[in-house]
Amino acid sequence: MEFKIDHQSKLPLHVQVEELLRELISLPEYQNGNFLPKEVDLANNLGVSRNTIRQATNKLEYEGLLIRKKGVGTKVASQMMSTNLSMWYSFTKEMESRGIRASNLYLKADTVKADEKLATFFNIKEGTPLARLSKLKGVEGEPIVFFVSYFHPRIIINEQDNLEKPLYQLLKEKFSISVVRSAEHISACKAGEHAEMLKTSKNEPILFRERFVYDPGDRPIEYNVGYYRSDKFVYSIEINNK
Repeated sequence: MEFKIDHQSKLPLHVQVEELLRELISLPEYQNGNFLPKEVDLANNLGVSRNTIRQATNKLEYEGLLIRKKGVGTKVASQMMSTNLSMWYSFTKEMESRGIRASNLYLKADTVKADEKLATFFNIKEGTPLARLSKLKGVEGEPIVFFVSYFHPRIIINEQDNLEKPLYQLLKEKFSISVVRSAEHISACKAGEHAEMLKTSKNEPILFRERFVYDPGDRPIEYNVGYYRSDKFVYSIEINNK
């Protein structure tokens, strides 16, 4: 493959690097677990800064396509998961489709400062104020999942909004934002600090789901984490091989 950047193109450098990396990681040699070239080598070969390389690799890492180990290197993830939000419902909508009425047991909208991870995902400076929305969802008063969402700075959600609405309906109505794609990471952990909120013990295993959400322009709009009670919820994935 031709691995070079068009410095005369109107397409941002990090987007060009991202496209090249997507081609690179599809090659058999990297699918077999070999490490990608080092950031400094990629930067020198392409004539761009290391920050540009890092911005592109961060995007692919958040999508679950790459695994990066500090001091070791970056390689292609062995398994990937992506959810098409055109076929995906909010938790409330999903429960309604099953005839189950879910409710908000706790709601809070506040503001926090972006840490390194959020700043990298949204491509903003650390310390930038971000809207945060916390929701505890349950059925018949019994908690099932605790969600925390962080939004791009252009999205301002506060206590004056109707927080009872499904989130993506609120984003559509208030900001004319449609969500079309998410990248997700799912793992298990102990309830820990979320035990009291979920009404379970600190050592109880729960399901942890991390979601990176994008709009039609592939711009990041939301970083969301969900803590699910494992005795109340099963995360099912349907795969069609057509």
